[in-house]
This record gives sequence, structure tokens and C-alpha cells, in this order.
Amino acid sequence: MKVLIAVTHLLGTGHLSRALTLGRAFAAAGHQVCVASGGFAAPQLNADGVDLLQLPPLRSDGVDFTRLLTASGEVADAAYYSKRQDALCIALADMQPDILITELYPFGRRSLAEEFKALLSAAHAMPRRPVVLASIRDILAPPSKPKKAVQADAVIAEYYDAVLVHSDPSATQLEISWPVSAMLGEKLQYTGYVAPPAPTEHPQRAGNGEVLVSAGGGSVGDALFETACLAVAQMPDTRWRLLVGGSDAAQRIERLQAIGSPAVIEPARPDFRQMLPLAAASVSMCGYNTALDLLQCGTPAVLIPFDAGKEVEQGLRAQSLKPMPGFEVVTSADLTPDSLCQAIQDAISAPRRDTANLHFDGANQAVKIAIELAEQRA
Repeated sequence: MKVLIAVTHLLGTGHLSRALTLGRAFAAAGHQVCVASGGFAAPQLNADGVDLLQLPPLRSDGVDFTRLLTASGEVADAAYYSKRQDALCIALADMQPDILITELYPFGRRSLAEEFKALLSAAHAMPRRPVVLASIRDILAPPSKPKKAVQADAVIAEYYDAVLVHSDPSATQLEISWPVSAMLGEKLQYTGYVAPPAPTEHPQRAGNGEVLVSAGGGSVGDALFETACLAVAQMPDTRWRLLVGGSDAAQRIERLQAIGSPAVIEPARPDFRQMLPLAAASVSMCGYNTALDLLQCGTPAVLIPFDAGKEVEQGLRAQSLKPMPGFEVVTSADLTPDSLCQAIQDAISAPRRDTANLHFDGANQAVKIAIELAEQRA
């Protein structure tokens, strides 16, 4: 079957990473996959087996998701949005997919509602319309106003066959972060967590015994990196490695190196997941993909949830993980070199956590659900 996945990441790269993991699972099962990506290119992510279509890219203006910027840093205008919309609809017409998946929308990406609705309308107008699915992570940003949930429900009722929730319901249910109406509840399909296979230890043992500090693929981790640079002096017998992502990583690395820290400071690495099993500890934010990496590896971890711009999703996720051994949570307001080092030591001294009962095969389960729905339509 043919599968089209539409995704736009605006700040970090987690949304695209999850969409590509889904895409690789469809491809591994013998299906033709196109991922239409509307965020900035992220060449460090694995797109093996997937046709990656790059739309005219957008990013948020910091944490302002209503003000979207082009590659040149200008505010996107109507003509720019029109090019994106045309590219999406052309991809749909050319591919004639059996399955259409929108990542996050309509639970988020409201600033891109016009292009998503154009895509959905075009799909429903096809002679043989595809099965239409929404793909969402375990925890969403709760709607700031009740009408936003009502509007999302209306779009789901009109266009969607099902909503794939990439969570293990025994651990996290959608109701924690989003009001689930009776209509929506009937369309939810829990897949388990969408994660690549658990990483094996790095063949060159990179990261062995180190404190690995990361902040995803965006540019929102400067305060965390700066604090880590200052904290290194309190743990002189432990090597620290800071992995800096984002399109401006080179400039940010230069600024961090000027602090004079003995930490290794380098760009984000594609082999990061293989470094985690050997690390003494991880220090990171608490995005979906990061949380799954830590759950799979069992690495002692300090979580500093991203909370700028009234963001609460990562805080909810971090609090859900905190009761498990080896997880410590430090809010951005409480982050200091002292609090960071204490949290690292507490995480390292905790018992090793066991997550064997959690389901990480969400990508394959999503494929199974989607194909069954498509076969029923056929």
C-alpha cells in the first residue's frame, strides 16, 4: 500500500523523528512511504526506506507558534503558505495514497490549519479516498480554551477514521492532557510507544562513564548547556559531553566554549542513542523521543522539562516518569550548578529501573492498525 505522512516540526525535531520512525516501519513491512516534512531539514535523522519530501520550511519564532519564520528568517506570508499547500496537495494527487496520516494535527499546529484542511479536503475528494489517521504522542499540550478541543473534535468527526495514540495506556492515557469526548474516545487506537529498536552499546564505547547533556535538535537548551558548563567543576572526576543541536549549533558551541569549561562540547550526533547505555547519566529535557530513549536504555537521568511560553507537556511527562527509579526532575526555575549536580548524583545512586512491561513496538502496531483499516475500506 501507499502511505503519505504529513508532519511539520517547528522547534525541536521530535515530531519529524517520530514520523520517520513510523515511515520506516511501513517501509519495512513492504509499503511505499512518503513523509512530507514542513519543518527545517534534520539530516541527522534516519530516513532509510522513506521518500522524504521537503516542503518550503517553517520554524517558530522562539516559543511563539503563531509567528512562523521562513529559512531566511522572514515572517511567512500568504504566498509562502500557498506554496506549501500546493506542494502537499500535489504530493497527494501524485501518490494517490491508501493511507494518509497527519502528525499532531488537529490537536495542534492550528497555525497551519488551512494547509492541513486543504490536504484533508483533497483526500476526501479522491475517487477512492484514503484511510485518514491522526498520529499523536502520549501527552499533548492541553487546550488553552475549551473551544480548541471542540474544534479539534469537529475536524476529527468530519475527516478522520481513527486517532493513533503513541502511548502505553497502562502508563499514560490521553485524558491526562486532553479532554476526551465520547466521539473521540471511540476513535482512539493506542499503539504503544513509537520507538526505534532499543540501542546497543556504542561499538567504540563512546559516552562510556560520561554525563551526556542534550537538548534535542532545536535551539532552546542554552540555559541548560550554560549551567552544565559551570557544574562540571563540581564533578571533576567525571567527563561531561554537551551535544548541541539546531541550525545555529556552530555559533552556540563557540559561545559555550568561551565559558572555559573542561566539558566536551560538540554538535548533536547521530550515534547519540548508542552512547546512552554506557553513560553514567543523561541530562536533558523531556520530549517524547528523549523519554523513550531513557526508558529503553535504563540510563540514570535528570530531566529539565521545557516550560517556556506556558508549555506544560514536558512537565506532565516528567512528573509521570519521576516515580520510577533513576529519574530526577529539576524545573528550569530551580536549575543551578548545585541542583544539577545533586540531581545527577541522586539519579546515579538509585536502583536500576525495570521497564520490561512497557510496550515500545508502537510503530509496528500503528502499521498493523492502519493496514487493517485500509483493507476494510478496500
